[in-house]
Amino acid sequence: MLALSILLALLAALGNAGASVLQRRAAADVGPGPGPSRARGGWMAVLVHRRVWVWGAGLLAVSGILQALALATGPLSIVQPVMSTELMFTLVLGSVVFRRSPDTATRWAFAAMAVGLAAFLALADPSGGRDTVPPADWLWTAIAVGAFVAVMIAVSVRLPSAPRAAALGTATATGFSCTAALLKDALGRLPDGIGAVLTTWQPYAAMGVGLASFLLLQVTLRAGTLVASQPAMTLGDALLSVVLGVTLFAEKVHLGWRVGFEVLALAILTAGCVHLARSPLVAEEPEANGRSKW
Repeated sequence: MLALSILLALLAALGNAGASVLQRRAAADVGPGPGPSRARGGWMAVLVHRRVWVWGAGLLAVSGILQALALATGPLSIVQPVMSTELMFTLVLGSVVFRRSPDTATRWAFAAMAVGLAAFLALADPSGGRDTVPPADWLWTAIAVGAFVAVMIAVSVRLPSAPRAAALGTATATGFSCTAALLKDALGRLPDGIGAVLTTWQPYAAMGVGLASFLLLQVTLRAGTLVASQPAMTLGDALLSVVLGVTLFAEKVHLGWRVGFEVLALAILTAGCVHLARSPLVAEEPEANGRSKW
C-alpha cells in the first residue's frame, strides 16, 4: 500500500510540474504592469482566456486527484515530501520540451535533491498515525496557519520582486499543505461510507483552502520568477506537511541520534532544490529580444 501511495504521489508531482510551467508562462505573457488585462476586467480575467493557462489548470486538477488517492493510502508526512520531486520533473519536462540537455552542475543538483529527499525519508521513517483529526486540533492549527499566512502576505507587499515571490511561495505552500491535510482527514472517514465524508466540514474546507491557495499561486507566479518562488513552494509544502502529519495525525518521525543526519539531508535537499530552480530548463531565460522563452 505504501508503494502505491508513493507512485501516486510521484504522478501527482509530475502533474504539478507541468501545471507550474504552463501557468508561469501564461502569467509571464500577461505581465505585471497595466495594460489589456485591466481593460478587459482584470489580470485574472485575461489568464482564464489563455489556452496555456487552462491546460495548466486542468493538469493541476488531475494531479489533485492523484494526490488525494496517495493521501488515502499513505501518511501525509511521506506523500507531501515525495511530491517535492515536482521540481525535478520540471527540469525533465524543460529538457524535453525545449530540447536542451542540462549541464553537469544541474545534473549534480538533480542528484543532490534526489539523495537528500531519499535520505531524509529513510532517516525520519514516518509511520503510523490516525486516520482522522479531532476538531479541537484543527482549531489551533487554523489559528496558527492563518496568522502565518497573513504575516507572509503582509510582509511580501513591501518586498522587491524575488523576495516577494519567495514570501508568497511560502504562503502558497502553507495553503497547499493544509489542503492536503484536510483532504486526508476527510478521506479517513471513507470506511464509514461516502455519506460520512460528505456530511463533515473537512472536504468543503479543503475545497475552500485549495481554491484560495490556487488563487494565491497565480499571484505568486506573477510576483517573480520560478527561481524565487519554486524552492519556497516545494520545500515549504514538504516540510510543513511533515509537521502537520506529526501534530494532527500523530504520525511518528524518528529523531534522537538521527537529527543531525536529517538536518544534513535537508541541507543537501535544499541546496539541490535551489540550484535546480536556477536552471535555464526550469526558470525563464530571457531571449536576446528581451522576451521570455516561457
